[in-house]
Amino acid sequence: MNLSAMLRRPLNWAIKQKEALPAPIRRTIDSVGRNPNSPVYRLILRASGYRANPAPAPTQLPDAETRVYIAPANYAGQGFLWARSLERFGKRTGARNMAVDAPGGYGFAADTLVPAGAFHLNKRWQDAQFERVTQFSHVLVEAERPLFGRKFGYDVRREIAALRSAGVSVALITHGSDTRNPRNHRTLTEWSPFKDANPDVEILQKLSDRNRELVRASGLPSFVPTPELLHDLPDAVWCPIVVEQERWQRASRPLFERPVPRVTHIPSRGWLKGTDLIDPVMTRLADEGLVEYRQLSGIPFAEMPGEIGTADIVLEQFRLGIYATTAIEAMAAGRIVVAHVLPSVREHIREVSGLELPVVEATPDTLEEVLRGLIADPERASEIGRRSAEFASAVHDGRLSARVLEEHWLHAE
Repeated sequence: MNLSAMLRRPLNWAIKQKEALPAPIRRTIDSVGRNPNSPVYRLILRASGYRANPAPAPTQLPDAETRVYIAPANYAGQGFLWARSLERFGKRTGARNMAVDAPGGYGFAADTLVPAGAFHLNKRWQDAQFERVTQFSHVLVEAERPLFGRKFGYDVRREIAALRSAGVSVALITHGSDTRNPRNHRTLTEWSPFKDANPDVEILQKLSDRNRELVRASGLPSFVPTPELLHDLPDAVWCPIVVEQERWQRASRPLFERPVPRVTHIPSRGWLKGTDLIDPVMTRLADEGLVEYRQLSGIPFAEMPGEIGTADIVLEQFRLGIYATTAIEAMAAGRIVVAHVLPSVREHIREVSGLELPVVEATPDTLEEVLRGLIADPERASEIGRRSAEFASAVHDGRLSARVLEEHWLHAE
């Protein structure tokens, strides 16, 4: 029996049972998982069954004057959707995205989906992909993550230098926790999830400090998908999240068609969203019979439009002070979104788009009052749903995102 076979079973057990393990062991597993340059990480990959093959062909080069490559995160499918937006709304632009296919992912579409084993272990793919990417005119690096596996030692700075030496224009786009500064966020809202020190906050602080310094030192054009990140990266530009409008519109049902309104919440990373703060309120209202409260967990992305489309009200973020992908998808479906959104976020959207953000403001302290008011006035609530769909279409269909990337990078003078 070889070493890989000997280690596979205990390593797989440790990873699957991580939440039941003592905190120091959990932190060690997380630390290794965040350091793919570590020999231990590669050993875990091999022991867990990852293999260098099969590997996909290099990403197809678009036949266009401006050729944009977006990689490697594709969180919430945004890399793919930004690429489609550039092709649909850009000027003579072809775009492709790449994402690493990790087991247990959400199945978001990508132009090139690279198995994690090939990304980390297949030198031939790394070399061929780099050669192909140097033929693009522009590269948008997502979340400060490496694009070519071990080819440059997982050093994004070296990758950027190599691409620029080949004549490629490079820009950076963050995604959220990679650059959100917990230390600064504590001053923005009393509901900040970062006020209580814990190992997760410490990890996020180190990650943010490192990545913000990378963005700052690079001097490259930089973008953020949610406006509150401008507090941490003031020289960046807001490039809105993109949502496929028709996907969410098709599955939506009329608001308040049930005797008891359905209120939905998706508690992914609940400690960041504030699930613990709103659950007591929602349990009380549900026990009273005023609402049907549903939490959605583990739902495949393909089924989410149907789930969101049956809700009357969607509860989103109550700690970070933002609205993000789930809120936009719900607005596209004409749902009423309730969340705590920072005044600075609302003001920035107003300045850029000329529109008011229709997300209904509520904090954990005011949520019950807000929900009772919405349910007591279905005509007003339905009007909010209508304005929500209009806002999602106007700001998050990809048109504004493509324009921002063009004006501040692709065709900036």
